[in-house]
Amino acid sequence: MSWWSKFADRMERDAPIGRCTWFRLGGNARFLCHPRDAKDLSALMRCARDHGVPCKALGSGANVLVSDDGYDGVVIRLDNETFRRVDRHDDSVTLGAGVDLMPLAKQCSEEGLSGLECMAGIPATVGGAVRMNAGGRFGSFGDVVRRVTCVGSDGIVETIDQSELGFGYRRSLVGDRIVCSVEIGLCQGDPVQVKRRFDEYFSYKQETQPLADKSAGCVFKNPPGQSAGALIDRAGLKGARCGAAHVSHRHANFIIADPGATATDVMELIDLVRDRVEREFGTRLEIEIDIWRPEMAKACI
Repeated sequence: MSWWSKFADRMERDAPIGRCTWFRLGGNARFLCHPRDAKDLSALMRCARDHGVPCKALGSGANVLVSDDGYDGVVIRLDNETFRRVDRHDDSVTLGAGVDLMPLAKQCSEEGLSGLECMAGIPATVGGAVRMNAGGRFGSFGDVVRRVTCVGSDGIVETIDQSELGFGYRRSLVGDRIVCSVEIGLCQGDPVQVKRRFDEYFSYKQETQPLADKSAGCVFKNPPGQSAGALIDRAGLKGARCGAAHVSHRHANFIIADPGATATDVMELIDLVRDRVEREFGTRLEIEIDIWRPEMAKACI
């Protein structure tokens, strides 16, 4: 009997996960599982660990690039209704990790609940937003988080307060734990003013970023006191191309996948950009997107 047999009704084998990302690039996962709830997720994580099989969670895929060779482990999608619940209690809102954040932010702004306006134009599920502290120039998701419930690789479910999550610029201390739910705190404000802020932030994103193209958002983190996009632009790399992937003409920190592009094209272009910027300005850009390579999984087995 296979280790995953008791999850068979919610487990896919050799699943094409690359098409689940915004890049629409990359290969397959050895397994793709859709847990029913936190208890089911806990059992899966514990079983996978006992058999030396690594696990990763995939939310909206807006910040992920999957290698053309795929991922040799279990990819978890928290798309069951249990993980998509929204429960409100006055100024406190508990969100399942699979909740799509931007529609929620829009709805909250229309009702005058302030705190999520900075999520306008940022595609993410709640779990992914916690892991990378999603946000931009107008604020970050970690600013409103109160506590997070996660499942570790050992299957243990734990609730972690905001002060222990180490939120910083595009980072948190979630580690290899998988987020199940998040409690956030919002403030009741004037619906007209809150909605106006949301619309202004969204308009800014539309005007400055290639939201309609196949990309994964900003590829590189901004170095301290600098703009990664500005450095790439100054290096003359707007429009630079590897295969069918190119640096956006609208925003130099975006890489666009044209028809026929591969994940390898994007990875090669990332390396080209990093090397050129380092050679020109002495700054080594840090990658912001999450790149999934098969050797990541094999190293854990």
